[in-house]
Amino acid sequence: MDAAEIQARLLYRDGLVLVLDKPAGLPVHKGPGGGDNLERHFEHLRFGLPKPPALAHRLDRDTSGCLALGRQHKGLSRLGKLFQEGRVEKTYWAVTTSPPPTATGTIDAPLKKISTRAGGWRMIVVGAEDGDGQKSITDYRVLGSGNGLTWLELKPRTGRTHQIRVHLAHIGAPILGEPQYLEPGSPRPTAPLHLHARALVLPLYPKKEPIRTEAPPPAHMLAALRACGYAG
Repeated sequence: MDAAEIQARLLYRDGLVLVLDKPAGLPVHKGPGGGDNLERHFEHLRFGLPKPPALAHRLDRDTSGCLALGRQHKGLSRLGKLFQEGRVEKTYWAVTTSPPPTATGTIDAPLKKISTRAGGWRMIVVGAEDGDGQKSITDYRVLGSGNGLTWLELKPRTGRTHQIRVHLAHIGAPILGEPQYLEPGSPRPTAPLHLHARALVLPLYPKKEPIRTEAPPPAHMLAALRACGYAG
């Protein structure tokens, strides 16, 4: 990704923060196996500052959409506080292979990270009585449906790893292209993950309106979204 390509993905820019439209399929930072990652291209986003911006939060490798960056210590500190206090409004779109049990609802299911036999990890839902899961809450509503697919808007109140993916699988509405959180024996997906960070609202400046950004859905989600009634 050259300077022109990553700069074309900017959704918002000011002196403290940037909001980037992250492409699907690219991890945000370097993993143990190496390979390309989004952070290595942040040098093209300095815009005259002595250092490149830094991540204020994370998106999964296969999730696209709004990603906030701090341009300097002050911006990164403010963003970190907003995310920590749960004051950032995050909106996601997902296409699922089954509908949720109701047209609108709240998924309140604590999550816990566990190790797998293969040496990796995954997130699981645990009962509130177990006491060792992290509080995890996601609100959702159905925006449309068609061809056996359902288009959902989701607003996570907490920011746990893989939260939306695990929550939707938990209620029987797994995301199209979900590679990890499937019923045992389910076939491996052939489609990419259909999960998109649609919008961010950042109340960064006390005396100004919140920063509002919206990312267009990625190309690989358009056919499924249009089958569900999306007109874009």
